[in-house]
Amino acid sequence: MSEVFVRPDVRAFLGYLETMPGPRIHELEPAAARAHLNATKDVADLPLGTLAVIRDLAIPSPHGTLAARLFDPRPQREPGPALLFLHGGGFVIGDLDSHASACAEIARMLDLPVVALDYRLAPEHPWPAAPEDAETAARWLAEAGETLGHGITGLVLAGDSAGGTLAIVTAMALRDRPAAVPVLAHWPLYPLTDTTRDYPSFAQFADGYLLTRESIAWFGAAYRAESAHLRASPLLGDMAGMPPALVLTAGLDPLRDQGRAYAAALAEAGVPVVFREARGNVHGFLNLRRAIPSSQGDLAGALVALRQIVTEAEADRVMAQAAGLSTSPAAGVGETA
Repeated sequence: MSEVFVRPDVRAFLGYLETMPGPRIHELEPAAARAHLNATKDVADLPLGTLAVIRDLAIPSPHGTLAARLFDPRPQREPGPALLFLHGGGFVIGDLDSHASACAEIARMLDLPVVALDYRLAPEHPWPAAPEDAETAARWLAEAGETLGHGITGLVLAGDSAGGTLAIVTAMALRDRPAAVPVLAHWPLYPLTDTTRDYPSFAQFADGYLLTRESIAWFGAAYRAESAHLRASPLLGDMAGMPPALVLTAGLDPLRDQGRAYAAALAEAGVPVVFREARGNVHGFLNLRRAIPSSQGDLAGALVALRQIVTEAEADRVMAQAAGLSTSPAAGVGETA
């Protein structure tokens, strides 16, 4: 096996973590792990910066109101797409604050409104609470023009890690039972896509690269998902008719090969997909752009690709509408039923 490439700033960050005293995430109770993540976010991540709009939202659901937050670089907009962001954290940790900086940067670089969702977390709310909330929020956003102050013409579903899984399963749900507007694209970052078998990257990077086998087991025990269900292992499902995708993985991630396999399955099914890998970087780099400065380049490059995907999908939608045709989610964006 060839020597693993580790970026200099990643190596320095991992070395710093080795010297840090105290318990690891998997040694904490969930509440303490959540507090630890938010206590360290300003050390590891970049400042939120300025935006024209940062506003809390309330999304009705069958299980009570879901908190959400709107990030928009423009104070006013014409009708257009909106992005739903689903945060990572193993379905156990993470919230609107932990990923606020990333959401603000995504909104700025895409020039799109971003709505982040605070879905229910395990172990208090085990699987399938998170995918239920994600689907509820996506359907709400598709009709949220009055709440956001402008019409919504299409959705982009995005998320990192556990949120990447949620972006995929939500895209599947809206493919099979469409929302009020089409899903133009989905963007999973280093997602978990198949919990039914082992992949080589799991053994290769399970220790010493931030996300460990112990923490993965800790998250899984709290989440209590049914492994073979498509809401837990979407790679087992049919990819035909999925919206265009940008799949972004990390080269030093135990979950790397699951992301690679998902991108390959989309391509095999004829779904337009762009695959990018942050070579020499670790799982979770979206929230480590201060600690690992090169991660900002990974995000920026991915967003350039995503912006092109969304622009093309929205153009296809407009042309189909002008021709008096309906976009068929089952056929794929840009094809007509």
